[in-house]
Amino acid sequence: MRIGIVILPDQRWSDSRRRWQQADEWGFDHAWTYDHLGWRDLVDGPWFDSMTTLTAAATVTSRIRLGTLVASPNFRHPAAFARQVTALDDVSGGRVLLGLGAGGIGFDSAVLGGETLPPRQRVDRFAEFTELLDLILREDGTTWRGEWFAAVDARNNPGCVQQPRVPFVVAANGPRSMRLVARFGQGWVTTGLGGDDLESWWSSVAELSARLDATLEQAGRDPVTLDRYLSLDSAPAFSLTSADFFAEQVARAARLGFTDVVTHWPRASSWYAGDEAVLVRAAELLPELRRA
Repeated sequence: MRIGIVILPDQRWSDSRRRWQQADEWGFDHAWTYDHLGWRDLVDGPWFDSMTTLTAAATVTSRIRLGTLVASPNFRHPAAFARQVTALDDVSGGRVLLGLGAGGIGFDSAVLGGETLPPRQRVDRFAEFTELLDLILREDGTTWRGEWFAAVDARNNPGCVQQPRVPFVVAANGPRSMRLVARFGQGWVTTGLGGDDLESWWSSVAELSARLDATLEQAGRDPVTLDRYLSLDSAPAFSLTSADFFAEQVARAARLGFTDVVTHWPRASSWYAGDEAVLVRAAELLPELRRA
């Protein structure tokens, strides 16, 4: 079991730098930030660019893997994004995990003035985004045209440090997105399907895990070639309510076959409100939790 943490990009670097360094020193396996132009009711507060934040984090850490949770085509084009990803992989010395998702509705889908797409079209766009990004990161001089994106002689020199490209951790709950996981993903990340209580959420996670197994079997892909990430804080209860509760949630994820879990750095209020002292205690338990 590998354990990661999300650090929201809602603080100036002079304040958030300590968090990234601490996550590295504590021994977390990966650290992530949200790839949004603004997020939910935090849109009126401070918010910073994910790729710039991750690049800064790469310069003050040495071991921990760094990722987007998750980048989407809501405001990104594969050709331009590939250049950013390649630069981040270079600066970090090959420590990038690229979380990718279809993109939801809300600020990101509205701020550029475009229409809000229904779910089917968002997945159509996501499929093109993922396929084209994969091509550009692996091959130099990509020319490609689809319904949503196009590229003409898109370059990737010098290519990623990680070959043939950085790992894709694909967010998927539905059948079409899961087929993208089977085709392009080195990892799968899920948030579950919601639920009014903790047990119903865990039931949905088990259901999705079984659905992914079936998708991989249909695609002829060996399940051991895919890492499985669970965002614990999509549950109705914050995973860092207490260190004991966190340990219980990690163990439950392990029993369902997840290789990785992700929690969030506690915030003073609103989303992921909690006590940093609990995070400190959870960090002390990391060696034990990895054996969950």
